[in-house]
Amino acid sequence: MKNKVVIITGGSSGIGLALAEKFGKAGSKVLITGRNQESLDKAVSTLIEKGITVLAFKADVSKEADNKAMAAEAIRQYGSIDILINNAGISMRALFAEVDLEVIRQVMDINFYGVLYATRHCLPEIIKNKGSVVGISSIAGFRGLPGRTGYSASKFALNGFLEVLRTELLKTGVHVLTACPGFTASNIRMRALTKDGHLQGKSPRAEEKMMTADECATHIYKAVVKRKRTLILTNQGKLTVWLNKWWPSLADKLVYNTMAKESPN
Repeated sequence: MKNKVVIITGGSSGIGLALAEKFGKAGSKVLITGRNQESLDKAVSTLIEKGITVLAFKADVSKEADNKAMAAEAIRQYGSIDILINNAGISMRALFAEVDLEVIRQVMDINFYGVLYATRHCLPEIIKNKGSVVGISSIAGFRGLPGRTGYSASKFALNGFLEVLRTELLKTGVHVLTACPGFTASNIRMRALTKDGHLQGKSPRAEEKMMTADECATHIYKAVVKRKRTLILTNQGKLTVWLNKWWPSLADKLVYNTMAKESPN
């Protein structure tokens, strides 16, 4: 990964920031994006202190123009793009019967269309360099999770897109990775949208019992180096995917019972 140019959307916190550190310490030149300038500045300062070559670019992945400008900035500053990690994402928590459908649209705009926009504008350079496109998906992209209608739908759509892209680019030397973390300690649940679009504000799950963002980033980094096709993380995640494929009726019951244990507030 030395001297590779790596773009990480949503790179100012959580898994994105951990990935920036992993690639940066390996000698990559990193560009991170996010919607909050203060968070970006803080992340850049942290990474620079660790000797990492990094730039920040304020961008909203749900806007195509921002993604086009992001790709242009990476080329202007670093001269190329080798790896795009589509990490920016948002979650939601509400039953489908109760959720404002605009919440689902917002989740799709970020988690799915944001990946399409970023990939479209980075792809010419990635093809030229036989680089990598990475989608940070989820176990929820293999198994629908109750209370996560928009999130699961967006990740199923993402998995389908990455499969298509991988097949279309089969003869080009481009690597496409579908990375699916299980429950990982991050701020995504605190920022999840409620049924009316407000921020949830706190996690309904025991964050301290989850895989850390650093552990997750280490696995993803290694998968990019090895040019793996799919990465499914945590024992719970692997079991869920396996059960859903071979014993879906049991998976329905187990997933229902597991998600029903979440804190109601």
